[in-house]
Amino acid sequence: MKDPESGNRLGSYLRARRELVSPAQAGIPPGGNRRVPGLRREEVALLAGISPDYYLRLERGRDTNPSPQVLASLARVLQLDDIERAYLFGLTATRVKAPRHTRPEHVPARVHELLAHLPIPAFVEGRAFDVLASNSMAVALSPRLSPGHNRLRSLLLDPEEQAFHHDWTKATAEFVAALRTTVGDDTDDPRFVELVGELALSSQRFRTLWARHDVRGLGGGTTTVHHPVVGELRLHRDKLPIDNVILVVYYPDKNDDSDEKLRLLAALSQTDSANTAHDSPQAPGTRSTP
Repeated sequence: MKDPESGNRLGSYLRARRELVSPAQAGIPPGGNRRVPGLRREEVALLAGISPDYYLRLERGRDTNPSPQVLASLARVLQLDDIERAYLFGLTATRVKAPRHTRPEHVPARVHELLAHLPIPAFVEGRAFDVLASNSMAVALSPRLSPGHNRLRSLLLDPEEQAFHHDWTKATAEFVAALRTTVGDDTDDPRFVELVGELALSSQRFRTLWARHDVRGLGGGTTTVHHPVVGELRLHRDKLPIDNVILVVYYPDKNDDSDEKLRLLAALSQTDSANTAHDSPQAPGTRSTP
């Protein structure tokens, strides 16, 4: 399913962002019958110092080459932050799109070794939030961090993952905005097309957030999750780029309640692994060691 906005990305972004700015935020007195959320086209044009006809051409995709001065004025009126402003400038026809040579996402052998040695939850994700590799602590934290899962799909469609996050509403908004940032110019990348199409069909929450055109990075931060066995955990998150993949680690503050719970989770995970190994049938021709 191809993103329907891909033919007029600048116009779609301008329309979505003006609908999120209230008249009060723009300094426009209240009153009058308003049939649209946010600002009207002519209000954006007036505040940006351009003609309503020219702004209409921008939204409808009839002009894809506005000057940097016009873009800066629109960014000011639409109250864009630095990330959103950079995204807006990247949508214009003046930006030459380099040929895409996307390398297959591959987890280096040394990263598998690193995962095995880390005593904290750690995993490797691709550009579309596909889990490519993980250690036992990550899987103990959440089975959805096993290789083969997609973090955004799990977050939107898996009830257990929804209950796992203390603030699911915030988490979904951050993930979808980060996906749009990551997609960038690669609107025809098969993996992105597949994922966006699947989620657009199966999740109303995704459709709502995707239509907002929010953009942001999803890097470090602190999150609270609800583990079904050890309870609430407050964990820091860091993302470390390695080649063309991302190493993600979760860790608590030293010696706090979440640190103790994570140690308990590690012990329980080791016990479960030992029990599984003990209960596994022996291979033919082997015998137990006394």
